Amino acid sequence: MQVMHRKGIRVPKAIVLGGYGLIGLACMRALSRAGFEVSGVGRSMRSANAVDLSVEWIIRDIPTITVEEWSAILDGVDVIVNASGALQDGARDDLEAIHVTAVARLVEAAARLPVRIVQISAAGVSESASTAFFRTKARGDMILSSGAKNWIILRPTLVLSQEAYGGTALLRAASALPLIQPHVLASAQIQTVYVGDVAAAVVASAQGQIRSGTIADITEQDTHTFPDLLAKVRRWQGWSGPVASPTIPAALVSAVGKIADLLGHLGWRSPLRTTALKALADGIRGDPGAWAKAGGSSCRSLDDTLALLPATRQERLFSRAYVALPLAIGTLAIFWLLSGLITLIDPARAMSVLAERAVSSWVIAPTVLGGAVADILLGIGILWRPWSRHAALGMLGLSSAYLIGSLFAAPDLWADPLGPMVKVLPGMTLAALVWLMLEER
Repeated sequence: MQVMHRKGIRVPKAIVLGGYGLIGLACMRALSRAGFEVSGVGRSMRSANAVDLSVEWIIRDIPTITVEEWSAILDGVDVIVNASGALQDGARDDLEAIHVTAVARLVEAAARLPVRIVQISAAGVSESASTAFFRTKARGDMILSSGAKNWIILRPTLVLSQEAYGGTALLRAASALPLIQPHVLASAQIQTVYVGDVAAAVVASAQGQIRSGTIADITEQDTHTFPDLLAKVRRWQGWSGPVASPTIPAALVSAVGKIADLLGHLGWRSPLRTTALKALADGIRGDPGAWAKAGGSSCRSLDDTLALLPATRQERLFSRAYVALPLAIGTLAIFWLLSGLITLIDPARAMSVLAERAVSSWVIAPTVLGGAVADILLGIGILWRPWSRHAALGMLGLSSAYLIGSLFAAPDLWADPLGPMVKVLPGMTLAALVWLMLEER
């Protein structure tokens, strides 16, 4: 990479891994404002373009980058910020690969170069932790601290941001439930940190204000129980107080986590997976003392963070849509799967609908059986995250074909008292909403 100069002054260069993520994006913006020439690394050009930053993007799956490739990428770079990570193993994520292998390769490449590595880890990491997330993060931190020449490890607690993703989206959604406020994880102790304070810590580290070898939690001073945190977020969003606060049994919470884990193997990164629930139950706490001792600025309290992020109508709409989206996807999946399976259970009955209306016999069987198979495939497809938007679009297309075909083959069905054709329209609307609402970040 070429080094830029402004009026003879060398412009420092920074690369952010996971640059379009919640923390990575905040770091990229803060580093740009601080005068760095910033590049981002991520595996989706679509997600990179969506953040609308005028920076160079390196589109790669980070765990696949070799030591030799890292050496070329890091040429002329002053700082690399590792904000990449995954919560739990799944169809698209491998914790060992992203938290350990990728860090080891990066450290090996950086050992021959004058580059500072700023690692975004997590408060509470330990090789004996209760989740693979914390254990693999801890191993990555150990590889960095023992092998790199110039490094800093920052460990934020629960990060709050104007962006909504993962844990921040879960907080918003749980707080926005109509009429009720679930009483769950009552003993969990949580500390928060504003994403801007994390980004400021990264900038201070990148500028050399923090000495190499620093390991510090980035967090507010205060601690909150999880129910109190939900209540504060609910008030911040502007909702009225709940009518009821039912206690959610631990067994039900565990069951929800296991279901979310299964969905993780279908590509869905639910914040309700067992790793997230276990982390919350264990508590998310940190000690701001090491950061203060290193010369870092203190972090905002929860109240100050929420005051900095005024809740808007868009905020409230998102929070309730976040709850409604999985319900819509589940409803569509069940509807289309049952539609196809019921037809295959008794295909003769379905064929008789067309036969009674003098449709050519050679058309009937392929139409009925092909339609049933297509229904099942679409019902399965919308549950597989990489295909979900395409499946929703396919539902719209196939529903349109059914409606148009009925106008020619069975127009009388439109006047049927049970409204079999009219009822297709709400399903199309639901599929359209899912197609519009599904996005990565």
